[in-house]
Amino acid sequence: MKRILITNDDGYESEGLKKLIKMLKKEFKAKITVVAPSCEKSACAHSITLTKPLRFVKIKKRFYKLDDGTPADCIYLALHTLYKKRLPDLVISGINKGANVGEDITYSGTCAGAMEAVLQGIPAIALSQFYKKNEKLDYKNALKITKKLIKTIFDKGFPLDKKEFLNVNFPSSKTEFKGIKICKAGKRVYTYKAHSNTNPRGIKYFWLASANLKHEKEKNSDIVLLKQGYATITPIMLDLTAYKKLKNTKKWLKGKK
Repeated sequence: MKRILITNDDGYESEGLKKLIKMLKKEFKAKITVVAPSCEKSACAHSITLTKPLRFVKIKKRFYKLDDGTPADCIYLALHTLYKKRLPDLVISGINKGANVGEDITYSGTCAGAMEAVLQGIPAIALSQFYKKNEKLDYKNALKITKKLIKTIFDKGFPLDKKEFLNVNFPSSKTEFKGIKICKAGKRVYTYKAHSNTNPRGIKYFWLASANLKHEKEKNSDIVLLKQGYATITPIMLDLTAYKKLKNTKKWLKGKK
């Protein structure tokens, strides 16, 4: 029997997580374990908790919330404490509320859950559902595509090398669904703002506001295709080395032009 470990960054009560679990239990004969944060950890990136202890809180059989833990904490601890003899065959992080495309991948707690899995040698996919303003979230297509992906992984094996994961984004239900595209990560244009206000005690505070999916003009990126109505799948590697710049950096250090 296959073993699947699930986490997310929206918290253990999130709708996307619940719908994912329901689909997996219906469609796959697999032993499913869920370890998710006790509260929302969006944009926590690949952070792990080093300054305080962490505690599993059992919700029900093979379902735990991690008290104030991050998605990376959830995967790290689950792999080291809940799997004594055999590690899971697949880690799934999601389904996240909102897209994780372009450089947002580096902010994403959802993607970090998958990152931690592949660091530990476990194949992983990150799943995110894009939606537009005032749109009621619809996970119908996301669940169908996820089912297809998992079946393909179990039948044919994982398509990537070690320390690489699949980042999957599903289009808005307000856009006509056009199919699935394998593509590169796009380039975001960031317009974040810090909105200030004053609390009743006269102390100033700030909210960091999320931005729209503004991006550089380029063809066939995850951002462009997602907006057009495609589900996007991007192979992501954790090696961040800019290999094309190695020679230039050596010349620069030596003072050569």
